[in-house]
Amino acid sequence: MGVTFSASKSDGDSTPSHGASFLDLLAILFIGLKLTGYIGWSWAAVLSPIWVPWAIIVVLAAVAGTIAMFADWWKR
Repeated sequence: MGVTFSASKSDGDSTPSHGASFLDLLAILFIGLKLTGYIGWSWAAVLSPIWVPWAIIVVLAAVAGTIAMFADWWKR
């Protein structure tokens, strides 16, 4: 799901590490709890560790685009 970069060499080169991130592990935990009946959350809530970061990125991009559009409009 996620790719993280960590410096594993002493010369400063970064190599990709394909380990699971905290949000990946949290999503797996929530899915397991949902499937075993320990939580009665909706699937949207269970899968929120996957889609919430993407939603935040989309909202921030929309805000940045709106600010850029108004900044361009304001200069005219």
